[in-house]
Amino acid sequence: MQKRVSYKIKIFIIIIIIIVILFLSIILGSISINPINIINIILHKIFNIPLKEDITKNTISIIWLLRIPRVCLAFLIGAALSTSGCILQSTLKNPLASSYTLGVSSGAALGASIAMIINFQNQLLGMFTIPIFGLVFAMLTISIVIIFSSQVDKQISGNTIILSGVVFSIFINSLQALLMSFSQDNIKNIIFWQMGSFSFKGFEYILILLPIMIICILFLYSKHMELDILTFGEESALSIGIDQKKMKWVLIFVSAVLTGVSVSFVGIIGFIDLIAPHITRKIFGSSHKLVIVASSLIGGIFMVFADMISRIIIAPEEIPVGIVTSLLGAPFFGYIYFRGNKK
Repeated sequence: MQKRVSYKIKIFIIIIIIIVILFLSIILGSISINPINIINIILHKIFNIPLKEDITKNTISIIWLLRIPRVCLAFLIGAALSTSGCILQSTLKNPLASSYTLGVSSGAALGASIAMIINFQNQLLGMFTIPIFGLVFAMLTISIVIIFSSQVDKQISGNTIILSGVVFSIFINSLQALLMSFSQDNIKNIIFWQMGSFSFKGFEYILILLPIMIICILFLYSKHMELDILTFGEESALSIGIDQKKMKWVLIFVSAVLTGVSVSFVGIIGFIDLIAPHITRKIFGSSHKLVIVASSLIGGIFMVFADMISRIIIAPEEIPVGIVTSLLGAPFFGYIYFRGNKK
């Protein structure tokens, strides 16, 4: 009973932190806006409450069309990446496992680069052409990695999948470098996309991403018992009739969908999927019933915080959020990982 209460308190504290950071992220930026005005704008848009006389149309546009969609999208992407990393680390039994390790981000980057080079942005599917190209190539990459791994290792061990992913990532990165060398005009756009950004992403992105992410995360949560059993080893899984090979394939693919969708829409953002699950397990233990939910919340917090830093540190200029997550994440993860090895 005490454990349950402590978990509830921890979740409650995380939710409070989420609310505070979300609100701070909406307030702060190149132009700081009065919190009372922000609340008034939100209530006006949702409940049609009259606006204060001193609130300008420009302020409304900044809050409702730029910052709120950006903050919501950052939280969703952080939650998706963190959940994906949590599942992959458990499935492959490796703290360094992530969709980036498996080549998903490299595949998405190649697809986005092809879309930019061919200049499809204003054709076919409009602004969603680059994300769709990225998603298709990301899913194609993880499918090839899984098929290749299953051919060389019938049990699809974690090390085999990770090594296969690293090999294909190197190959895909080489292809992308080759494409960039033949298209000097697009190098700047490609590099900026690879650094990750939530700039100028409206509610339409959220409406597309939210249903996909909810379905994937709910599905992964429904498998929390199987994940607990898989972490105990192959014999435990076989003893209760779990097809380990099939379960691994499904969990990896659904996790890759989460990362593929995220990367395709906002670019490559690293370390969230490594750090957030690690912090979550330190706080909540190993039960996936808690870890999956808490990872998504902590990942969302971390992403919103990183995006807020990217906007205010050299305001009015902006640093790509992928750089911020790497600067914050790499030293932290290195410290935790090597400290664990020393013990």
